[in-house]
Amino acid sequence: MLRITSHLFFFVTAFLLAGNARAEEIHIAVASNFTATMQILAERFEEQTGHSVVLLPGSTGKHYAQIMHGAPFDAFFAADAERPALLEAGGRSLPGSRFTYAIGRLVLWSPDTELVDGDGAVLQSRAFRRLAIANPRLAPYGRAAQQFLESRRLWESLQPKLVRGENIGQAFQFVASGNAELGLVALSQLMQSGRHRQGSLWQVPGTLHKPIEQQAVLLSDSTAAADFMRFAKSEPAHTIIRGFGYGIPDVQ
Repeated sequence: MLRITSHLFFFVTAFLLAGNARAEEIHIAVASNFTATMQILAERFEEQTGHSVVLLPGSTGKHYAQIMHGAPFDAFFAADAERPALLEAGGRSLPGSRFTYAIGRLVLWSPDTELVDGDGAVLQSRAFRRLAIANPRLAPYGRAAQQFLESRRLWESLQPKLVRGENIGQAFQFVASGNAELGLVALSQLMQSGRHRQGSLWQVPGTLHKPIEQQAVLLSDSTAAADFMRFAKSEPAHTIIRGFGYGIPDVQ
């Protein structure tokens, strides 16, 4: 606790002494799976700096397209590494601003406490009508879900049962509302105060899909946005991110 408090003091002091006396409003495009986590991060940042953070949740694929068409975002927190790398290569982001802020974790989840077993065998049993996933063409978690199902040789056979959400948030809602008994969703969506939501779940081994490396880039020269990116790399921010079920890369 002392370590976290000292870090917070350091960042508050740094922000206050930065010479940025005028509060700014920044606009951050954020992947659907990270929205709840980002809300907490934004609140902490606003409390410390006086700046205002406007969050724009959505699918990483759609955000990327919007940025390419000139959307005025100050920063982009994607659900993959591919789109931020493309923005960097194309000169659409500030050089050197790209970093990995979280490692996503895919889980098979059902609100039914008895449905999901210890190794995901329910998928072979066909004891369900619908399986929700995010659209693999738009959402990195959807791509990971497809890779996992292909590794289990279930992708083709489960096509009639698949319900695709535009993003991982919509896929989660399909399951939470009862429109699908099962869903391949983000672990972060099931975390409440460090505990899992009610139901049954199985965390998909990371070896069965490519790593869900979530990266961010700075898109404008806003001082407040740059401050937010530094805050997102801090230990207090990492504590919040881990609390929502994400991994943190060893080297920043």
